[in-house]
Amino acid sequence: MAKKSMIAREVKREKLVAKYAEKRAALKAIINDKEKPVEERFKATLELAKLPRNSAPTRLHNRCQLTGRPHAYYRKLKISRIALRDLGSNGEIPGMVKSSW
Repeated sequence: MAKKSMIAREVKREKLVAKYAEKRAALKAIINDKEKPVEERFKATLELAKLPRNSAPTRLHNRCQLTGRPHAYYRKLKISRIALRDLGSNGEIPGMVKSSW
């Protein structure tokens, strides 16, 4: 189980990303528009730099929904390999059986 503080930090980042998504997209559109004057684009760059760092989507990290584990995460299932193995062994995932040979 991951530390509660790390899970809370990740939730906080998700909220910030959602809050600033529109503003960040608008500023990036201005910055990438080559038709705009250089001064306006530079001003947009400064505004983008003033936004909180944790509002950038690249700062998010995938975590297991059950345990909060950050590593060995299956995107399709949104759980870690350990949680997947436990659920499969308990027969809680349809069609998944423990292999034996």
